[in-house]
Amino acid sequence: MENPLFAHEAPPRFDEIQTDQIVAAIRELIARQDKGREALEAQPRSTWKDLAEPLSELTEPLGYAWGLVHHLLSVKNSDPLRKAQEEVQPEVVGASLRLAQSQAIYRGFVAMRAAALDATQKRIVETSIREAELAGVALTGEVRQRFQQIEEEMAEGTTRFANNVLDATKAFALVLTGPEEVDGLPPSVLAAAAQSARGAGHADATPERGPWRITLEASLFGPFLEHGRRRDLREQLYRAYITRASGGALDNHALMLKILKLRREQARLLGFATYAEMSMRRKMARSVEQAEELLDQLRLASRSRAEAEFADLTAFARTKTGDAQLTLLHWDVGFWAERLREERYAYAEETLRPYFALPRVLEGLFALANRLFGVTITSADGQTPVWHPDVRYFRVADEKGQPLASFFLDAYSRPEEKRGGAWVSGCIDRRRRDTGVRLPVVYVVCNQTPPLVDAGKPSLMTFREVETLFHEFGHALQHMLTRVDWPEAAGTNNVEWDAVELPSQFMENWCLHRPTLMGFARHVDTGAELPGDLFDKINAARTYRAGSQFLRQLYFGTLDLELHHRFDPDTQSLAELVARVAAENTVLHPLPEDRFLCSFTHIFAGGYAAGYYSYKWAEVLSADAFGAFEEAGLGDPAALAVTGRRFRDTVLALGGSRHPSEVFEQFRGRAPRVEALLRHNGL
Repeated sequence: MENPLFAHEAPPRFDEIQTDQIVAAIRELIARQDKGREALEAQPRSTWKDLAEPLSELTEPLGYAWGLVHHLLSVKNSDPLRKAQEEVQPEVVGASLRLAQSQAIYRGFVAMRAAALDATQKRIVETSIREAELAGVALTGEVRQRFQQIEEEMAEGTTRFANNVLDATKAFALVLTGPEEVDGLPPSVLAAAAQSARGAGHADATPERGPWRITLEASLFGPFLEHGRRRDLREQLYRAYITRASGGALDNHALMLKILKLRREQARLLGFATYAEMSMRRKMARSVEQAEELLDQLRLASRSRAEAEFADLTAFARTKTGDAQLTLLHWDVGFWAERLREERYAYAEETLRPYFALPRVLEGLFALANRLFGVTITSADGQTPVWHPDVRYFRVADEKGQPLASFFLDAYSRPEEKRGGAWVSGCIDRRRRDTGVRLPVVYVVCNQTPPLVDAGKPSLMTFREVETLFHEFGHALQHMLTRVDWPEAAGTNNVEWDAVELPSQFMENWCLHRPTLMGFARHVDTGAELPGDLFDKINAARTYRAGSQFLRQLYFGTLDLELHHRFDPDTQSLAELVARVAAENTVLHPLPEDRFLCSFTHIFAGGYAAGYYSYKWAEVLSADAFGAFEEAGLGDPAALAVTGRRFRDTVLALGGSRHPSEVFEQFRGRAPRVEALLRHNGL
């Protein structure tokens, strides 16, 4: 019990975790779980007390430890950690399947359907039955063995896919030495690029003299495409980005096709025609057709708008360059879109950074959570070990000061060891026992611009980074404010995947709520409030290029469904599929050499396979939910507090204990409607 991987009741002791402890600890936990499973199977069990409760306790220790390993792979990746994970991953998959495919346990849950249970227990029972069926509980003999082999191969393949993307991302860098190469870059980007260069061994790099190192990390890649005047360098960077993990030892192409084949085979073993059909068993949308119907509706609303936006952008660029024949290419769009924004709305994105210092943004975010949901968030730095010095720790309490939860915040980009993107995952789930309630602990991870150490400045955020932080905190709130006492349905657990983005996308709306934004937007040097006219410009630009942004998400969502529903990797061309979907869902079609699928971790190494449409599905829910606050009165603090408590008591508190349709209707008083989403985006 000295191994910190066994201590699943408390926040991890990151200062004590050693990579060489992992294999032995995981194997010991597997052995304990197997022994406990065999005891449950030894005699018929079909009540909540004698089956559901002990099963929940049984699975938690291994789940905690394995989740911790995967967390560290995401934020502190290393070769020894990879090797340890790869060594025991097949054994973890096997243990999970032995439990999921236990016919004795399955029969117990089926019999439990007739018991007198509360609504949460009934939903957990139904989910347990469904998950056993999707895990192949009915399979026997060679078919069952093949199913287990597929699970092991997919687990190995998705992990390798993510590692290849991480390695390919950090392998590329543009080291620029001449002032003309960084012409147009704002001071904040020059400072970040110089800091990146120093981290790579250029000890004398400065923002003024360089050298400047531009990587494929979002905090440098995006600003360079938006501001760098050297078109040839933008092209070089863009081409590197769209071909990540598509060549050499890190090539994901064959691995991607293998994952698609394995998913299709697994679905067919379970009696589904396609993986997408199988996936819909876990979705709020009941069928592929229902998901596609939403995408079609949104495409109809956004396609012509996106085409008009591209035409406007082209005309603008031709006017500014004096080249009446100029053709915008992929590496030009971001640059000219930012120039058009600056002219049309009279502000540049980079001018906002000084007003969005992370400490002040956090103060504003926590104040909003207090106003809406009645919770108080305080720093607890130093009260528990962390995995990196930049990581912070916070505690959450209710109106009476009673503790509710805690969370870690890992905010900054670290391309040498941390995967890109932003996410939230649970560390410890809420659980009630006779001795009391165990409170949830959550990881909140972003990849925003790091502090400018030499300048003595905190992390100065773009507006999009502010939105991302609010987004991820919405996920965290659903984890932390749950009132469900069983881990199987607490927080985001057991929430249908296409509804899980509701709280996160809902929170983004508050970034353009004037009292909220103006409450924390202060200049980092002077403390001056964000000028009111600048807020008005930001708000006016909220629908800028909305059609293009919509169509981009529809392209990804449609391509994902096509790959998992209609594409045959044995007989059809992947390039032809991409071209066909792009023709319907893009204005500027992808380059022939575009291999972005090779780095599409959402669907090949995350939870979004046959579910990327979920972003838009949940956005309908989140926009309609925010509509309730609009109707209550965005300028009425008392009304917002009342509506916020109702949101907390339904969407945030009930989590996976009810179907999302029921939860939404409890909050909104009716079924969701798409109109609010279209209205918010000017469509």
